[in-house]
Parts: sequence; C-alpha cells; structure tokens
Amino acid sequence: MSRRIAYFFSVVSPWSFLGHTRFMELAATHGATVDFHPVELGPVFAETGGLPLAKRAPQRQRMRLVELQRWRLKLGLDFHIQPQHWPFDGSQVDRTVLAAIKAGHPVDDLIRRLFSGVWQRQENLADPAVVVDILDELGLPGALLLEQADTEEVRAAYLANRETALAADVFGAPSYVLDGEVFWGQDRLDLLADALASGRPPFSA
Repeated sequence: MSRRIAYFFSVVSPWSFLGHTRFMELAATHGATVDFHPVELGPVFAETGGLPLAKRAPQRQRMRLVELQRWRLKLGLDFHIQPQHWPFDGSQVDRTVLAAIKAGHPVDDLIRRLFSGVWQRQENLADPAVVVDILDELGLPGALLLEQADTEEVRAAYLANRETALAADVFGAPSYVLDGEVFWGQDRLDLLADALASGRPPFSA
C-alpha cells in the first residue's frame, strides 16, 4: 500500500522551490503518493509565532541570504536570491495550483514551472496575464483555471489547507507530513527519505 505524504508549500517560498524537485524524486523512489497543499504562509506564521521576512531581526534576514547562497552552490541550481518581482502576494498563484488539482490536472510540472518563473526567470507572477501564459504554455486551460482560482469553492479549499496545516503542526514551508510526523524544510529531505526507507513508526513529542 502506497504511503502518503502531505506536502505544504507556497510558490513564493524559496525553500519550497529548492526542495520541490528533490522531494518529488524522493516520493517517486519510495512509491509514495503526494497530497499537494498550497498554503498561505502569512497566517500560518501569525498563528505559530513566526514573523514575515520584513519583520525579522536583521541578523536573521542576513543569515537567510547567506543560507540561500550556500544552497544555491550546494545544489548547483541557478536562481536569483532576490528576484525582480518578489515579494508579491502569492495567494492567487497558489489558488491556481489548487484549481488545477481540483480539475484533475497533474500539477508537478506546473509547480516546477511556477517556481522557475519566480526564482529563475524573474517573471511577474502577480500579473494574471503572465500566469495564464504559463498555464497555456503547459497545455492547461489558463484563463479558465485563473477564473476558477477566484471561486468561493477554491478560496474555501485554500483556507482549509491552512487549517489542515495548523492542525498538523505545520508552521513553515516546505513541510512534508508522513504519518503525522512533520519534516520541516528542504534540508530535512534526507530524514524523510530515511523514514520512508526504514518504515519506522512516526516520532512524536
């Protein structure tokens, strides 16, 4: 029986971007099913004691930039640490991913392309026309999905993802939840791989 991993992420999260491809490869290697949960991070931070980037202490902001440079080198991944059109409100883009999920479309390629749009291509994903073009490029019904992203149904599902995240003890992105055990951050992927390989019962506090 396939094990399931709940995957909490946002397109605006550089750490989600850094982990996405490796996580999907890891899940495929272990035959795990991924449940995608795009989630609005601001309210999650607010509920769990986190701070938005602009309100963090200068030391933490500087360390974040250093860490991004370290991981860019380690992964050999070319990306902009401070892309031109970031930060932006990523809720509409996240909801577009959710709309694609609800419509039954595979979303791995879409998520990869959106991440690349923000962090590598420096596209303005706050512009709905840019998002539609990306969806169309992938053979998805861009205008329709963007319209569905603003429906009450999808908005409610996006809010439900936040509640699901909080109920699971998720407080940041990316988070990977296996059998109720939270693996927070792309730098925990090795630990997630170990848990999948061993089949051990989940740890809890």
